[in-house]
Amino acid sequence: MKFTYIFGPVYSGRLGHSLGLDLLGDRICSMDCLYCEVGRTEELTLTRKPYVPAEDLLNELRRWRDEHSNNLPDYVTLGGSGEPCLNSELDIIIKGCKQILPSVPVAVLTNSTLLCNPEVQQALREADAVLPSLDSLVDKEFAKLNRPCGGVNAAHIAECLIEFSKNYSGKIFLEILLSQGINDSQENLTLLKEYVTRLQPHRVDVTTLSRPGAFSLAKAVAPDVRKEWQNALSECVTRFDANGSASHQRATQENAPPAAASQPATGNFADLPEQDRSAVKERVLESLTRRPQTPSQLAIALTLPLSNVLGALDTLEHEGAIYKSEPDRTATLNTDEPFYSCQ
Repeated sequence: MKFTYIFGPVYSGRLGHSLGLDLLGDRICSMDCLYCEVGRTEELTLTRKPYVPAEDLLNELRRWRDEHSNNLPDYVTLGGSGEPCLNSELDIIIKGCKQILPSVPVAVLTNSTLLCNPEVQQALREADAVLPSLDSLVDKEFAKLNRPCGGVNAAHIAECLIEFSKNYSGKIFLEILLSQGINDSQENLTLLKEYVTRLQPHRVDVTTLSRPGAFSLAKAVAPDVRKEWQNALSECVTRFDANGSASHQRATQENAPPAAASQPATGNFADLPEQDRSAVKERVLESLTRRPQTPSQLAIALTLPLSNVLGALDTLEHEGAIYKSEPDRTATLNTDEPFYSCQ
């Protein structure tokens, strides 16, 4: 059965096998980030309303559960094509996910802009993990890279995240995405080191572009730059280890795929290697409607052999349903593979 608001499970470097729930239904967000992999924001807003009604989404989740009761994900992840905290029924959705899949923890992806709203803070306290992003504490960098709604500034967001963390019992995985020449400055690194020391998240994920962004101005940083930031910020996290007790914690690399991604096949990660061609093609196309991806990224995300994915891509490209990204859009993404996108 096809689903409108549910996608996956897909492999996530931060959450394992993650079942995604789209709370927006379109590119609706409080930011218009240069690097956004789902494209340019179509509705830039801070207005909360039930963009995808909780009843519709939870009914889909029940149908998904009934079809996949023997293959549950590691996380149910609330996200979508924009900022999920804009959905005013966030609290109902989180509680409903826990009732429908009680053994599966719920994670929420957020750009942090709504964390200053008391209703959002209250709703997020029901989640098992919150993954907020904060790319720069330098005003000019934040404005250039994240392009937020009017009145939103990084310093205020940062303080609201601190306030939220004081009353939150779940895990906080902070994400910082670096774009070459925009927010990879030493000034930003210094400010973020001070901030991470105060916040003490369970983990810091330093990432960079691994897919073409919404705007060509966004470019991946070099691996050594990312490693420098990763090491510097991980040194600031001393409160938690993997079990939640006091210890030093190394930062992780979300966009670094498992070792098998650089190999000629991903059989070790394939849960369903014998799926028929039409089913594989459908899964590949559905994934590409969400974001551009390389063959290896698709193979890892969908837990399919690379050969199956390549076959589906060839068919879809021949049918005109997808296309390869131009070389100048992918030259700075630290990969030799082409990216595929939907028409």
